[in-house]
Amino acid sequence: MNWSALESLLSGVNKYSTVFGRVWLSMVFVFRVLVFVVAAQRVWGDESKDFVCNTRQPGCTNVCYDSIFPISHIRLWALQLIFVTCPSLMVVAHVKYREEKDRKYVALHQGSHLYTNPGKKRGGLWWTYLLSLIFKAGFDASFLYILYRIYHGYDMPRLSKCSLEPCPNTVDCFISRPTEKKIFTLFMVVSSAICIFMCICEMIYLTGKRIQKVLKVRYDNEMLLFAETHEVTSIAPPRSQYRMSDPTLTDSQLNLTRKKKTNEASTCTAKEASTTL
Repeated sequence: MNWSALESLLSGVNKYSTVFGRVWLSMVFVFRVLVFVVAAQRVWGDESKDFVCNTRQPGCTNVCYDSIFPISHIRLWALQLIFVTCPSLMVVAHVKYREEKDRKYVALHQGSHLYTNPGKKRGGLWWTYLLSLIFKAGFDASFLYILYRIYHGYDMPRLSKCSLEPCPNTVDCFISRPTEKKIFTLFMVVSSAICIFMCICEMIYLTGKRIQKVLKVRYDNEMLLFAETHEVTSIAPPRSQYRMSDPTLTDSQLNLTRKKKTNEASTCTAKEASTTL
């Protein structure tokens, strides 16, 4: 399979992804696809040829191999990578649909755009992106569960017992390089778990950001409605109404001071009147 073509196709998702999405894509192609192509295929390349059972009964080895390995790890991981990376194409397809719709709108309305930024996660694109994250995490978790159920765990036993027909009795079967295969199996399982964790973190981040935005818009609308329905009045009197007084003066002294200021004000008024005449 041409994994480089898939990588080049999905690399366009980076400009529509958050930080968690970029880390997820790096995890998929560096720690999963690259390891799968370079190392894992070579490790499991001899699983059928070097599978040995201590019997010469014709067909017994093939039956035991099919019982111990119902599906090859390589083929199962290839299916997992395909299913996990395909939901990202939903986002790319949705953005392309928006761009085409915006292009038609511009042609009909003489330059005015329907979308300011077709790749911005708003409206339907936000739901498409969130749905793709759910699918990616769900596919990864499902394949981990399938692998665990088929092989009864993530271990690679050095010795396996088989008593299926046409084997004459219970025979011992041995797989090649069990320790190396166990290490690669655990590596792929851990990398899948990290990818699931990154998808969950991105879902929480997107949901939290959306809730914060909705609450902010609601608060702004409530404040605007309050300002429209209530008359705003000044709480404090104007500065001209304030009178500075000494707190150490008695009431009689305050009255004398007020009378003095009143007399001075009346004198000033009389002078102004005479000057005007």
